[in-house]
Amino acid sequence: MRDEQLSELGQQLRVDSVRAAAAAGSGHPTSSMSAADLMAVLLARHLRYDFGHPGHPGNDHLVFSKGHASPLLYALYKAAGAIGDEELLTFRALGSRLEGHPTPRLPWVDVATGSLGQGLPVGVGLAHAAARLDRVPSRVWVLCGDSELAEGSVWEAFEHAGYERLDNLTAVVDVNRLGQRGPTRHEWDLAAYARRAHAFGWHTVEIDGHDCAAIDRAYGEALSTSGQPTAILARTRKGRGVAAVEDREGHHGKPVPDADAAVAELGGVRDLRVSVHAPPRVSPAWPPPARPVVLPRYDVGDTVATRNAYGQALAALGAARGDVVALDGEVADSTRAESFATEHPDRYVECYIAEQQMVAAAVGLQARGWVPYAATFAAFLTRAHDFVRMAAVSSANLNLVGSHAGVAIGEDGPSQMGLEDLAAFRAVHGSTVLYPCDAHQTARLTAAMADRSGVRYLRTSRGGTPVIYGPDERFPIGGSKLPRASDEDRVTVVAAGVTVHEAIAAADRLAAEGVRVRVVDLYSVKPVDAETLRAAADQTGCLITVEDHHPEGGLGDAVLDAFTDGRPVPRLVRLAVRTMPASATPAEQLREAGIDADAIAAAARTLVGVAA
Repeated sequence: MRDEQLSELGQQLRVDSVRAAAAAGSGHPTSSMSAADLMAVLLARHLRYDFGHPGHPGNDHLVFSKGHASPLLYALYKAAGAIGDEELLTFRALGSRLEGHPTPRLPWVDVATGSLGQGLPVGVGLAHAAARLDRVPSRVWVLCGDSELAEGSVWEAFEHAGYERLDNLTAVVDVNRLGQRGPTRHEWDLAAYARRAHAFGWHTVEIDGHDCAAIDRAYGEALSTSGQPTAILARTRKGRGVAAVEDREGHHGKPVPDADAAVAELGGVRDLRVSVHAPPRVSPAWPPPARPVVLPRYDVGDTVATRNAYGQALAALGAARGDVVALDGEVADSTRAESFATEHPDRYVECYIAEQQMVAAAVGLQARGWVPYAATFAAFLTRAHDFVRMAAVSSANLNLVGSHAGVAIGEDGPSQMGLEDLAAFRAVHGSTVLYPCDAHQTARLTAAMADRSGVRYLRTSRGGTPVIYGPDERFPIGGSKLPRASDEDRVTVVAAGVTVHEAIAAADRLAAEGVRVRVVDLYSVKPVDAETLRAAADQTGCLITVEDHHPEGGLGDAVLDAFTDGRPVPRLVRLAVRTMPASATPAEQLREAGIDADAIAAAARTLVGVAA
C-alpha cells in the first residue's frame, strides 16, 4: 500500500469502528480510534498472515491486549477481506462472532482478551513457542493500552521477555492518555514508560502514533532489533478525528454521540482492501510421533508422595510425546517438575515467582499446538486465577498442577496450604479437577490429562502416602474407585487424596467393630462419578464426605451435585477444614481439622447409631 493510502486506511478503520459501535449501541470506538493509524500501518506493511489458513505455522500473531478496542480489530479483518461489511455491523449481536471483546470464536484470534494486563503475558508464551520450540520466524505483535500498564502482570511479562531476549515480540503501546474514568497515571509521559521498559531489557521507540511514516519506521526498527523485545510507545489521542470526543473525558465505552456526523467528519465510508503479506514458508520443528508412555511403577505398600509420582510421570510422558512442555514457578524441586527439566531441558520453561506469567505463557504455548503442564503450590495458583478464567474463555487446553495442598503439608502453616483450589477450579467453565491418592493413580491421571480438552487441574500432596493400587489399574476421568466395599455396608465415606487413607483406616477399624463401611475414592472431583455415588446412597443410606479443603466448593459440594436432578439427598455428614490452621505436624493437622481416621470413625458411628 502506498504511503498516501496509509492515512486513508487509518480513517477507514476509525469510520468502521464508529459504525460498528453505533450499530450495537455500545462498545469502545474512541479506544479504537486512537490506535487506528498504528494498526493500519501494521496490517498494510508488516503483518505476515494467511487469513485463509489461520493455522499456518509461519503466521504472525496479533494480540489485542486492549481487547475493548475490538471494533478496531474487526475493522482490520474487514480491510483484510476476512469478513464483510454486513458481518461487521453484527458487532455484539446475539449469535455474532464479533463479540464485545475478542474470542477464538473467530479463527484469527489466538486467545480471548478483555481482562486487561493479559495480552502481553500470553504474547510472551506465543513468542517463546515460535522462537524456541517451533523455531520459525513468526513475530508476535501485542497492542496494549496505557491504562493496563498499571497491572503487575504486564511487568511480569516485560521482565520475562527481556530476560529471555525474545526479539520476535513487539509491544505496541497506545498511549492515549485517558482511561475509563479520567487520565492515566503517566498520561503522555512516554519517557516514564520507556524507563520502565528499558529497566527490563527492552528496546524502546517513542513516536507520534498518528504519523504513519514514523510508525512505519518504528516497526522496521523493531524488526531489525536483535536480542531484545521492542516496545513502541505511541502518543495518540483517544477518539482521534472526531472533535466531539477527541481527547475528551466521559466517552469511554460509549458510541460516539452522533455517528453519522462522526463518519462525515472522518471523510465518509471507505472500502480499501489490503493484501496482507503472506507468511514465510517454514518447516517448524514439529515433535516426532508419540510413542507409548512407559509410566513409573511402584510396589504396593511403598510410601510415595503423589508430587513425586507427578514429576516422574511427566518426565516419562515427555519422553513419549515431544509436544509436552513443562513450566514451573521456581519451585520445581518441590513440585517435582525438576524431573522433566533434567530430562527435557529444551522443553522446560522456568517462570520464576511469577504465577500469572506462568499460566499466561502456558496459554500462549497451547495456542501454537503444544501441550503445557504448569506447576506451583496450589495456594499460589490463586494469584493467577483470572488468567485461568480467561483461559476457559479462550477454550484453551492446558494442564495445571497444584502441589502442597491442604493442611496435610504440616508445619509450614496456612500461607502455604491450598484450601480453596478445588472450589476455584471446579468453578472454571469446562474444567477437569483431579485429586489422586497414590502414586500409580497420579501417574495415570498425569498422562490422561494430556488428551483432555479445556483447563485440567491436578492436585498433589507433599507427604508420602501408601501405594494402594497396582501398576496396571486404570483410572478413567469421571470415575472413582472402591478400596473398601461389600453388600453389608451401612455407611459410605467419600474421600480423595490424603483423606482416602484416613477413610480406609477408619473403615478397617469399624469393620473390626462389626460396622461395614464403603470407601469411595473420588479421585475425579469434576466430572464426578454420579452413578457410583447414587448407588452408594441407595445401598448404604448415608454418606460422609471428608476433604482436606474448606467446605465451600470442594469435594462435599461435588458429591451433592450428584443429587441435583430431583433425587433425594441422602443423610450426609461433611467433614472439612472449618478453622484457620496453624503450624503443626501433618498428623496433628488432620486431627485438629477433624478429617482424620478418628473423626471419620466417630461420624460413622453416629450415623449408624453405634457407640464407640
